[in-house]
Order: sequence, then C-alpha cells, then structure tokens
Amino acid sequence: MKILGIGVDVIRNSRIKSLLNNKSFINRTFSKSELKNSKKISNKTNYFAKRFAAKESLAKSLGTGFRNKLNFKDIEILNNKVGKPYFSKSIKIDNIVIKRFKTKKYDLFLSISDEKEYSVAFTILQSK
Repeated sequence: MKILGIGVDVIRNSRIKSLLNNKSFINRTFSKSELKNSKKISNKTNYFAKRFAAKESLAKSLGTGFRNKLNFKDIEILNNKVGKPYFSKSIKIDNIVIKRFKTKKYDLFLSISDEKEYSVAFTILQSK
C-alpha cells in the first residue's frame, strides 16, 4: 500500500451560508443523495460546508483540482450506518486515478469536522 495523494481544505462556514439560497450553486455542487440527506440535518450550513470542503480535499488529493471536466457533482459524500463519512466512488474518479496513478485498486479515506465558524476535510488516496 502506498499513499498516492493527500488533500486538505478548510472553509469559513459563513461563505456557504451565504450561498444556500442560491439554487444554481446547490444544484451544481451537491448530488441528489446529498440534498436528500440534508433534509434530516438541522444545521444545514455546516452540513454543506463540510461536504464542500471534502470535495475540495479529494480534488487536491488527486492532484488535479477541478479541471479536466472534474465537477463538484462528480464527488459524492455519504455516511455509513454509524455516521462515518465516505466518498462514493464514481467512474469519473476511477478514470482519473487510473490515468494519473496507473492503478485500478485504491481506497479513499475521509475525515471531516466543523466548528462554529469553520469546516475542514482531510482526504487520503491510497493504493491497495
């Protein structure tokens, strides 16, 4: 096993709060599952801020950022039964990893956290 990439992102929650009424931003950035799951959450600002930071951290771990047709909606963050966040792998992410790192077998590890003013996400991309 080898670490192929790491990424970290921190965001001021107020930046996302100001965008929550912008339907275009929400629909361009978050998946249907993320939007559906947000209905169960009382603090929507922090929910979306953490996911935004997670998407940024994954793009950084890939070493590409959001270019080469990688979009926010290509990255989806879900939670397992006990609430641990994880990336839902997509064909587009698979193809980027294959092209950049010459491997089909990889794991993504995600840690997200928030405080009153900030949210942070950390991603590790590791070969199997």
